[in-house]
Amino acid sequence: MPYLHIKVAAAESADTSARIAQLLTDLTVSVLGKKRELTAVALAYVKPTSWFIGGKVLAAPSFFLDIKVTEGTNTKDEKAAYIRQVFAGLSHILGELAPASYIVIHELRGDAWGYQAQTQEWRYIQGRSL
Repeated sequence: MPYLHIKVAAAESADTSARIAQLLTDLTVSVLGKKRELTAVALAYVKPTSWFIGGKVLAAPSFFLDIKVTEGTNTKDEKAAYIRQVFAGLSHILGELAPASYIVIHELRGDAWGYQAQTQEWRYIQGRSL
């Protein structure tokens, strides 16, 4: 049940938004092994004139992706592959990116979040046979 929040400093368009959401959903499913039907993507645009890197206004498109997953559900190799593939995919969509474009994977404890009024830990326990 990953939650992805991405901020993009680039020209806003419905087509670009749809392509970014599709890319992030597809990679979250294929690389991190998450369920498509539970993958939520929230996308917001920031005017490039309001995005600074090194104290200077942005010279190329940039982004900040914050993704939340349940702790211990992905390996270091999976997370590294995800970061590489997201950066490459967003470069394909947005063009050459500012190198200081970030992806942060937050791993949350299973008892600290959930959906449909149940924690991830509770779901895990319910799925175990005794």
